[in-house]
Amino acid sequence: MATLLSVNVGMPKDVPWQGRTVHTGVWKAPVHGPRMVRRLNIDGDGQGDLAGHGGEMRAVLVYQVQSYRYWRDRLGRDDLTFGVFGENFTVDGLPDDDVCIGDRYRIGEAEFEVTQPRVTCYRVGMRLGEPAMASLLVAHHRPGFYLRVITEGHVQAGDEITLTRRGPEELSVAEIDTLLYLPGRDPEKLRRALNIPALSPGWQQSFRELTGDRRPRTEPGRPGFRALRVTRIVPETPEVSSLYLDSTDGTPLLEARPGQYLSLRVAMADGTPAVRSYSLSSAPGAGSYRISVKREPHGRVSGYLHTRLRPGDLVESAGPRGTFVLEDGTRPVVLVSAGIGATPVLAMLHRLAAVRDPRPVWWIHTAHDRAHHPFAEESRALLAQLPHAHTYINYTAADDSVLGPGGAPVRRGRLTADSPAVVSVPADADVYLCGPPAFMDDLGRYLRDHGVSPERIRTEAFGALPAITPGVAATAPVRPHQPAGPTGTGPRVTFARSGITTPWAPARASLLELAEACDIPTRWSCRTGVCHTCVTPLVSGDVVYTTEPLEPPEPGTVLVCCSRPATEVVLDL
Repeated sequence: MATLLSVNVGMPKDVPWQGRTVHTGVWKAPVHGPRMVRRLNIDGDGQGDLAGHGGEMRAVLVYQVQSYRYWRDRLGRDDLTFGVFGENFTVDGLPDDDVCIGDRYRIGEAEFEVTQPRVTCYRVGMRLGEPAMASLLVAHHRPGFYLRVITEGHVQAGDEITLTRRGPEELSVAEIDTLLYLPGRDPEKLRRALNIPALSPGWQQSFRELTGDRRPRTEPGRPGFRALRVTRIVPETPEVSSLYLDSTDGTPLLEARPGQYLSLRVAMADGTPAVRSYSLSSAPGAGSYRISVKREPHGRVSGYLHTRLRPGDLVESAGPRGTFVLEDGTRPVVLVSAGIGATPVLAMLHRLAAVRDPRPVWWIHTAHDRAHHPFAEESRALLAQLPHAHTYINYTAADDSVLGPGGAPVRRGRLTADSPAVVSVPADADVYLCGPPAFMDDLGRYLRDHGVSPERIRTEAFGALPAITPGVAATAPVRPHQPAGPTGTGPRVTFARSGITTPWAPARASLLELAEACDIPTRWSCRTGVCHTCVTPLVSGDVVYTTEPLEPPEPGTVLVCCSRPATEVVLDL
């Protein structure tokens, strides 16, 4: 008979960690006597990061005394007291390879249902002083699991644990954990997992993506950089010029998918290389590449491209890459952009027009005024080739009399939730959205409120992606910069989206740590190569892993949380 050995609770608190502050509830301690278990929490307990922990499907975390004994031997630790793994219930029995998702248990007055394995999170390693702990829990098949509260009631140490119902499909916690985090997945088990109603929605979504093989994929293209020749430079507006690029030896260029980008490496006046990424604005398969560059007031690279580059000059470019691409299908297509954000969706429009795509297409663009409306006539001609095209243009300048391409009326002002362009979008559409961050945030919200499913709204950001730093207290944003301290002596590391190139310092633990030292927005969760939140496109170069990932990332990408540069590298970060 399984037994509840300890009830552990703790309220969130701020904990210093690597020069930052983490708000976390991972510090739990045993309590004596009965405790009320409610739908969202045990009385006296809380979670610091509700995006990754807590909530109805993760109300109670369970860990087994047998795993405590295992880790005491494995880690050589004699200080592992109940609650130190962040669990609410320390139990005797209920091993991860026997308990199944959907199992129900009676403990004291309450009844519970098993919903998912423990989330891979760096904070358990932070609590234990074992940075690799999140990876070890998965690799050794000892994650622990979460419970949903079916019936509220009091529980206390010493209560017997009784199985009241076996879950459908009888897939154990360890099996479900392996399906998500380790290679060699069994397709049949994936399908069976989706038949378990008790499995938490986040895990169900991950398994649906794995079953349909619909994970976003980076197109690695040709590794590294190659020289391309500038064949033409065409002004589009006072601020935007298009560069046409071709191979130097007549060999065909790699065909890009509509919406992808090129990363260009330019030698600046001081001899240091700078890497920037620009979306391709040309028709896929056109035989040459076209990028359209807006000159930014303080942009070193855009300034160089606008003022110093001439036809016949050579530039270094990596192959086309990126996951913001036009997908096949039958649903309506909505292309939304502002300013220079038109470039990737214009490439998509070229593809749609080239095949006379029968899908309804919405072209929604916002510009300052007619003079600063890039590709106005080009987009009008392409839309005229489509059987079911809808065009909405907004100019933000305060001129009531303007007309758009071909004399079409233009709406004045910025798009709002009530704008005809937004209201007209079908709820079942596939939306491709590109522009300044505030524009994308607003339009994404308007469309979601209008009924468009969030997973059908794809976005492309020009700069660094929004950070994912679970539990870390927010601080005022800082512009990316060179890291503090002595200059490194290792290979150069370039963060292309952030415009930073700096030598590697061997004292740093990982590329992620270097990015953080430069205040580059980063995305991570486990920090040990398990969750793949930190996966980053590798534009050029090679890395080595300090901790081998449990599952290798896709070709052309790296896990920056556990890798170092083996050569000079360029990361799309």
